[in-house]
Amino acid sequence: MPLKESEAIVLRTYPFRESDLLVTLFTRTEGKVRGVARAAKKSRRRFGGALEPLTYIKVAFEDRERQELARLDSCEVLESPLTTEVTYPRAVALGHVAELLDELLPDREANDAVFRLALSVLAQLRGNEFWLPIAYFELWMARLMGYLPELSECLACGRTLNGSRAYFHALADGLMCPEHKRLASSEISAESRNVAAQMLRLPLSQLQVPQKPVSDLSKFVLQSLERHIEKKLVTRTMLERIRR
Repeated sequence: MPLKESEAIVLRTYPFRESDLLVTLFTRTEGKVRGVARAAKKSRRRFGGALEPLTYIKVAFEDRERQELARLDSCEVLESPLTTEVTYPRAVALGHVAELLDELLPDREANDAVFRLALSVLAQLRGNEFWLPIAYFELWMARLMGYLPELSECLACGRTLNGSRAYFHALADGLMCPEHKRLASSEISAESRNVAAQMLRLPLSQLQVPQKPVSDLSKFVLQSLERHIEKKLVTRTMLERIRR
């Protein structure tokens, strides 16, 4: 079969057999693709550093009949996260982006909006000022996947929240007013809801908000995502430890 070519973002790599790597790619034209990079562990000449997670590449691959895994033929690095120092907090932030993409995206469904979102966020993850890009990415992934609850009204009574206090719960798919909040609910501040409204209205590069953890907003969004994928995100706990 003829080779296919696409821009792609490397999400994960795993050892496979003696010298191969199993690679998960988010391609622009085919969506999430899993493939094998033959002899990638034995020789770096063919793939070089192109298979490092979150590397933006141009990939050529072959789909083989009646086989689930594609065969990676070649990769060209377009942008690498390794051009900037990878501190532990930055590594966790990059891993969080990769985990969200891998867990939320279905196989073989192109999604150009998510691809552009990922590129814009990765471009902002150059240093240790990553809380705003990460919160932006979480919020927009929830919206583009159709999992983002309504942020301006109470789930129970439909009352407009505006600047009033609002609460969320791990088992509730939305925000609640003070009268209808559940036991053990968490509060999301009016400031964080205002930040979310700006994020949904403006490109990341144009946001005029402080570079600080928006922990209540992230907690609310990630609880919604985890409820839909029915599993805990590994990098969520790691990010929470860094926030402390």
